[in-house]
Amino acid sequence: MKTVYIIDVKSGNLQSLSNAVKYIGGYEIEYITNAEEFSRYDSSIEKLIFPGVGNYAHFVKQLHDRNLVDPIREYIASGRALMGICVGLQSLFKDSEECSSGVQGLGYLGLSLFKFNKNDPLFAENNMIKSVPHIGWNNVDEIKKGPMSLSKNQALYGINTFNKYYFVHSYAAILKDSEIESKVEQYSKQGWDFGFADYGSERFLAAVSYGNFFATQFHPEKSGVAGLQVLKSFLDGQKYGEVSDVEVQNNNELDIKKTLGGLTRRIIACLDVRTNDDGDLVVTKGDQYNVRAPSDNDNSGENKVRNLGKPVELATRYYRQGADEVTFLNITSFRNSPLKDLPMLQVLSKAAETIFVPLTVGGGIKDMEDPVSKQKVPAVKVADLYFRSGADKVSIGSDAVNIAEKYYANGEKGDGTSSIETISATFGVQAVVISVDPKRKYIQDPNVDTKMKCIKIEDPTKYGPNGEQYCYYQVTSQGGRKVHDLGALELCIACENLGAGEILLNSIDHDGSNKGYNLELLRQVKNSVSIPVIASSGAGIPAHFQEVFELECGMDAALGAGLFHRNEYTVNDVKKYLQTSGKMDVRLEESVDL
Repeated sequence: MKTVYIIDVKSGNLQSLSNAVKYIGGYEIEYITNAEEFSRYDSSIEKLIFPGVGNYAHFVKQLHDRNLVDPIREYIASGRALMGICVGLQSLFKDSEECSSGVQGLGYLGLSLFKFNKNDPLFAENNMIKSVPHIGWNNVDEIKKGPMSLSKNQALYGINTFNKYYFVHSYAAILKDSEIESKVEQYSKQGWDFGFADYGSERFLAAVSYGNFFATQFHPEKSGVAGLQVLKSFLDGQKYGEVSDVEVQNNNELDIKKTLGGLTRRIIACLDVRTNDDGDLVVTKGDQYNVRAPSDNDNSGENKVRNLGKPVELATRYYRQGADEVTFLNITSFRNSPLKDLPMLQVLSKAAETIFVPLTVGGGIKDMEDPVSKQKVPAVKVADLYFRSGADKVSIGSDAVNIAEKYYANGEKGDGTSSIETISATFGVQAVVISVDPKRKYIQDPNVDTKMKCIKIEDPTKYGPNGEQYCYYQVTSQGGRKVHDLGALELCIACENLGAGEILLNSIDHDGSNKGYNLELLRQVKNSVSIPVIASSGAGIPAHFQEVFELECGMDAALGAGLFHRNEYTVNDVKKYLQTSGKMDVRLEESVDL
């Protein structure tokens, strides 16, 4: 059996990449963490993967601290095969706008990385703000072999122009002016191959190749079957390939309207996980966060936790149905000690073996004390534990509320020590999701009764019990049990400023209702932040997903739980509805076989 070597600088989730290589078959994995290990394996290395997640400066600094720069340069000079992924690609450029300290990359391409512009004029024309980071499924819409564009029937290491690939980044090699475009053109004449993608009006390099040297901005290990094909093409040494006429024809026949940014409509399957009354780890679902089902005997007091199935089995089912992401929310079981949460870590590890889309985990991610050693364990190490088990993002809930309260008490400033700040500084803002659990609070006079920004209720049938015409959404923590004097909007703004990369916006009033998402809450938050917002709570039919993706609401993603758990609809049912009824761009995946 052959060996694939992976450079590991302790930056994010490498478990899924290893699993993807093993899933393809015929390969063992060996990690390289420093120059000594590189030297030990050097004579045996034929396939080297160079992945990275998170902060550019942190990643490049790790390369220098581990003395890996020279071995990597020597390996590339030898002509052997190397594949870079995400920040692994970015480190090959000259430098990055992300790094104010002047840290230099490897410089194989004399180009700089720039942050996407949230004030993109294409979005501004529609009174919208472009979400940054760029998170979701996008096309590589042009591939150039040297100075010539490949046809739609051709592929570069399995990358073609109609498949969807998963991107998650704030910075890219953006072709922002004619000088940069000219440089790229010169590299093309020198034999470089490039794949290009668009995010709004900004065009950037999504893939680069020169000789046996190949790198992607997207994550192939998180891009489903299409991504597995890219990895397989690299491992097989198949640089240029053919795409079937049937695939090209099917793509050309789609009658869809692209989003402003170019991303597909992202559907996330969510699993609330906890131990039930028998001590088994199960997926459950509640109405307004009550996970106990009504008892057959109302006087028995034996209301039991709803058991909807085993976490890995359900997650795998949703992946096979086409879920773009899977989220595990660990709602009660081990939240006081995720360090000892072996069942949940095992769920992540097992799920990541065969699920090749992003996995998010939430529940108890904060600074804590190890129950055995009594030593303080910072949140960034707790997060790393989950990343090492297969998670791509961590969701922070109750701790985010405490952090936001301190932020406002400190004059709207962070102190650099919160879980949001430390995790995003190490692993990148895209690794931090804020889970918000708000409940409507009616207000008589918004100028007197609260400091929170209120919503004017336009429909008289929805006025408060005492005729209140205003409301705001008051955040809760601890699974809705504790109420705080803080609005959902204020919480989201604080967390974005502190380094969160995405918002999972729930609504206790709508949870389990099947009557649709809370559109007024979603619109209020979406119109005030520039990071992606995921709509959650209330989806009962496919039409509810279409509502939140319409331009007026403009959600970046929508999450479903109950309607999938009850087998009323599959994920692909929802996507096909969006495609046919809404003419919306979605990623359809019928099979997980290569």
